[in-house]
Amino acid sequence: MEILSWREGTSTVIQPDGDLDLAATPRLREVLDEVLATHRPPRLVIDLTKVPFCDSAGLGLLINTLTRVRDANGRLVLAVTPGMITNLLTITNLDKHFEIHETTQAAQLSLAKAA
Repeated sequence: MEILSWREGTSTVIQPDGDLDLAATPRLREVLDEVLATHRPPRLVIDLTKVPFCDSAGLGLLINTLTRVRDANGRLVLAVTPGMITNLLTITNLDKHFEIHETTQAAQLSLAKAA
């Protein structure tokens, strides 16, 4: 899995590319840990538009990250296109807990409006 990370204004965008599974979760966790330790309060966009598959380990990491961001009085927004990930979030009822947009730009705009 390749992971891009960049700052844009007051937010950080994390863009993994590849399956978010047991093998990839530790690498993404490292990137997220660094961002959460560096930027307070965290204003984070996780762009999952290039993630075709997510297993329970990946889902667990997303839930853990949401909890950590909220505990730090920050905000997390997901960019997710229709497909496997949106279906997973829907059937687990997590679509009610995550703020979700179809593009990174829409997610960033949402963060910017709330600033």
